[in-house]
Amino acid sequence: MASSYSFTGVSVISVTWALAAVIVWLITRLLFRRGHRRASFPPGPSPWPVLGNLNLLGKIPHQSLHKLSKTHGPLVHLKFGSSYVVVTNSPDMAKEFLKSQDSAFASRPQLAAGKYFTYNFSDITWGQGPHWRQGRRIFSTHLFNSKRLDSYENVRVEERRDFLGRLYDLRGRQVRVRDHLSQLNLSIMSRVMLGKKYFSELEHLNDKSTDGSIYTLGELQEMFDELQVLSGVFVIGDWIPWLARFDLGGYVKKMKRLSLKFDRLFDLMIKEHKMAGDGPRNERPKDMMDILLDLVDDPELEVKLTTDNVKGFTMDILAGGTDTSATTVEWAMAELMKNPEKIQKATEEVDRVVGKERWVEEKDIRNLPYLDAVMKETMRLHPATTLLIPRVAAEDCQIGHYDIPKGTLVLINTWSMGRDPTLWDSPEEFRPERFLNMMMDIKGQSFELLPFGSGRRMCPGYSLGIKMIQSSLANLLHGFSWTLPQKMKPRDLDMEEIYGLTTPRMHPLLAVGEPRLPSHLYDNLSPL
Repeated sequence: MASSYSFTGVSVISVTWALAAVIVWLITRLLFRRGHRRASFPPGPSPWPVLGNLNLLGKIPHQSLHKLSKTHGPLVHLKFGSSYVVVTNSPDMAKEFLKSQDSAFASRPQLAAGKYFTYNFSDITWGQGPHWRQGRRIFSTHLFNSKRLDSYENVRVEERRDFLGRLYDLRGRQVRVRDHLSQLNLSIMSRVMLGKKYFSELEHLNDKSTDGSIYTLGELQEMFDELQVLSGVFVIGDWIPWLARFDLGGYVKKMKRLSLKFDRLFDLMIKEHKMAGDGPRNERPKDMMDILLDLVDDPELEVKLTTDNVKGFTMDILAGGTDTSATTVEWAMAELMKNPEKIQKATEEVDRVVGKERWVEEKDIRNLPYLDAVMKETMRLHPATTLLIPRVAAEDCQIGHYDIPKGTLVLINTWSMGRDPTLWDSPEEFRPERFLNMMMDIKGQSFELLPFGSGRRMCPGYSLGIKMIQSSLANLLHGFSWTLPQKMKPRDLDMEEIYGLTTPRMHPLLAVGEPRLPSHLYDNLSPL
């Protein structure tokens, strides 16, 4: 008769089978490892427990990441909390992420900024999937096609004249250049997007404002400045979810408070547009919000367009069109004033092409190659978005000979790319001349210079942005002679930054403008 023996209550047969199972498992693991290579991640610093490498970011993250690339190479592997991150400052690797494998990296991370500022990812900057793809089609087909942008040229001309008129009224006095650029761009984008400005230059407002304003110009500019800063902060709860409830740094609280201010404004805009749509439009041309509201509940759309989508798209257009252009032109003026021979060269070109009997028009820009070079050199040294808005790997991929697992966050460091001595001669110097004989595209095809990104997630309003940057810079140089405040020398002009979704100067540029054209050209400028 067969029998079983026990040792301390455990069957000997059971122990034998358990040992056999363990041996089989070990052999299987060994064979599996021999038949499959281990994942090969890019080099990078060792992460701390819990925090990962968040401790390495510093106050200016793109500069901290630039230093890491010097140690670890052009593709750096990091961890933010428990999330895998790769950072690159290599044009070749950027091309892999943004073009060759664009579809695999077209997703966005679900960060707090996107949740609170774009109505739970209802826009095209942070949106995902079919909603984002449909939004991209709407932008390219209905909002930013060349015919529609051309139709708004009169708006740009009128607001530019008012901008120059304000500067003329302040001639000989010290001005904060960025404030006037922001007002110009906000005025243009408000009229293009909304048909009117929705802000008042009056110092005080009440809810009965006759022009429909609920914020002053200063308040609205402060809101957009705060939006850019908060959109770029690293919220600890995005990377360590169990800490989200504590809101370390108070960033989420600030986001919620600011989003309520914008929502109040957007509700007013939509209400007024709907009321105008119910009655006669007084023959006014359609603005972008009219077009979007016409598409809400359109049965022919693949995905339902909601009011939240309209608000999210409005935020994209107003914020993107206002801040990035103003930041770029302010940096350009700062670099030109720090390099007096460059501002003289740019001014002489405008005088030669346009003359001194009229203002610069948009059609003149194609004949101003040095001005174009100044813009590109500014974008190289001071890209408005120093770290392109992050992407996420939708599937396991390989970049070069490295593995990029699904869910990995991808950061493209354009600031670092612009300072790479293997790409640029004397990269720290402001030398627009480098672009005069160089075929360098800024519309996403030359990966050494990506001011608007590239691929599916490229900024859809880049063509309008270029028009606004070039025309405002050209007229600033053509209409006024610029000097620094009394006793300040060009070498004293600092180039420190503030980090955010866009990266403006830490200290606003202060300058004094004196008219340099015949007086009659200023007589017809009418400040608002």
